[in-house]
Amino acid sequence: LHDALPISAAAAAPAPVAPAAPASSEGYASSAAEAQEAKEQARRSVDDVKQQQAALFNQKLTLESSLTYARYDRKMLTLNGFLALDAIFLGNIAIENVESDSLTYNLAARWGVSPRFSLNLDVPFLERKTIYQKGGAGGSAAAIAQEQTSGGGLGDIALSGNYKLLSERRHWPETVLTLGVTAPTGREPYGLDWKVLERDDDQFIRFAVPSKQPTGNGVWQANLGVSAVKTADPAILFANAGYIHSFDRSFDDIDSNPDTLNPGDVRLGKAFYFGAGVAFAFNERTSLSISFSDKLSARASTRYKNGQWVKVIGSDGNAATLNLGVTYALNRHATLVSLLGIGMTPDAPDFSLAFKVPYML
Repeated sequence: LHDALPISAAAAAPAPVAPAAPASSEGYASSAAEAQEAKEQARRSVDDVKQQQAALFNQKLTLESSLTYARYDRKMLTLNGFLALDAIFLGNIAIENVESDSLTYNLAARWGVSPRFSLNLDVPFLERKTIYQKGGAGGSAAAIAQEQTSGGGLGDIALSGNYKLLSERRHWPETVLTLGVTAPTGREPYGLDWKVLERDDDQFIRFAVPSKQPTGNGVWQANLGVSAVKTADPAILFANAGYIHSFDRSFDDIDSNPDTLNPGDVRLGKAFYFGAGVAFAFNERTSLSISFSDKLSARASTRYKNGQWVKVIGSDGNAATLNLGVTYALNRHATLVSLLGIGMTPDAPDFSLAFKVPYML
């Protein structure tokens, strides 16, 4: 980011009239006040990036509204039968497909308590629609069964705090420690009513889907993370890493079988996340960022009443995303942030598109 050029001062003694100074758009300052304003504008792009990647401690209160759309599509081929003569498959061939669209509105408040400490409150509202498709319905490979379910409402509310461990120095980035907790205020994915779409002659359920989509994960969570931001004019480097711990919780029904009611406990797997990226400040208003983020989740476990803990096969995940973002300062108080996420692993959404508007009071 470019500092203002040296300030022109009035001559101490009478002298010929000096040429007019260039317009301010050319990078010159005609007074100390204008020079200071130019420096503050030059830092605006840096502050906007820091606000998205770590935290700003020089703002008393910032209100942020964001809207995020995510698309998820996953197909899976299932074989139920056996091979005859090592070449001929005898049995059912079915294709299972899940298509999910979600829209999330998040209202957040950021409060700078002191030059080193800030608090954050995030209140999300979700609307989800999921389409389930299953090929091979009724024993026919050509038949396809399909059902659509939706759900919306309040998500899981999160409260966190940021503490500035180190200020940015010549060879050291600004380092911020984050500690947060997430409450299970959304609709949990356990104990939902199910729609049965296909049964065998012996009443075995082949295809059933939840009647409503959940809006939360159902358990309390705590997270501890660290983030770092370093300016290297005209680039801004940033990185973060953290750990999410989920606490055990009991539910009246943890079975996906609609014909049974089995109370028990759920223990989500430990999760680790990390990411890194770079942003380029084009001018005092606009910056472009590119980053990579990943979240690794261990397998979840369930325990029926008076039973033993059993790991849930296929519940682990690796959600890697490539992010492209543009930040534009609308005025002194508001900033528009747009972010495109491209999923790089099957557990990540195919793509996501987010728009945020932080407003600094």
